[in-house]
Amino acid sequence: MSEDKRNKLDRLLNDLNSFVVGFSGGVDSSYLLLRANSLLKEKIMGITLRTPYMPDSEIEEAAEFAREHKINHRVINLPFPEAIQNNPPDRCYICKKILFGQLIRFAADNSFSHVVDGSNADDASSHRPGIRALQELGVRSPLLEAGLTKQDIRDLLGAEGLTIASKPSMACLLTRIPYNTPVSSGMIHMVEQAEDFFRTSGYPGTRVRIHGDLARIECHPSNFYRMTQSPDRELIISGLKKIGFRYVSLDLEGYRSGSYDPENTRP
Repeated sequence: MSEDKRNKLDRLLNDLNSFVVGFSGGVDSSYLLLRANSLLKEKIMGITLRTPYMPDSEIEEAAEFAREHKINHRVINLPFPEAIQNNPPDRCYICKKILFGQLIRFAADNSFSHVVDGSNADDASSHRPGIRALQELGVRSPLLEAGLTKQDIRDLLGAEGLTIASKPSMACLLTRIPYNTPVSSGMIHMVEQAEDFFRTSGYPGTRVRIHGDLARIECHPSNFYRMTQSPDRELIISGLKKIGFRYVSLDLEGYRSGSYDPENTRP
């Protein structure tokens, strides 16, 4: 089934012919960029937008992936858009409009015909206001159009022996901060440091949601026991307090995407 979808993806990419890929370094956009490069080479380019609310580690991994696979790639630095500095509920929609607007201008200035992104078929059925922004801008989503799910993409990458197949999903750091909260660089830095701490301590994919000086840890329930036992419990408390948190809590609901969204905060 994944192979049939891949063939459909290849047809879509060949029809697009010349385009810029919004490349975050995640599983989806990595596969899209890799496949596009195998088909079209110099007719495509991956663009990674560096903003203050994207983890530096993700930018570095994206650049390394492009270098390793000899893909045309560029990192463009952008400031923190004023329109989302208070983290409004429609932040993702506004952000996508601004960032992909930049990509559209870059594509036009550099003679690329289209801009594409790495949204997959799962995204069509979940809370993704950014997809509406992309559709309004005319950005294409070839993975979604080909019907490829996240698991399909992981399977295809795994079949090629690429370790990125098992990379945990990563969203921008603003998703760790409650809506309608003025965002400071210090808050973003604390969250980034905390999640780096968990990633290097054997808890990949763990989220740290910030509530003032309280850290709310979201992880897979299978990690609950280990986190609450010595020595990990003491190391986690000490590590997060060194970063600047005063209180450290474990969310017993575990990790869930969009935990600040209204449908996930009702009792």
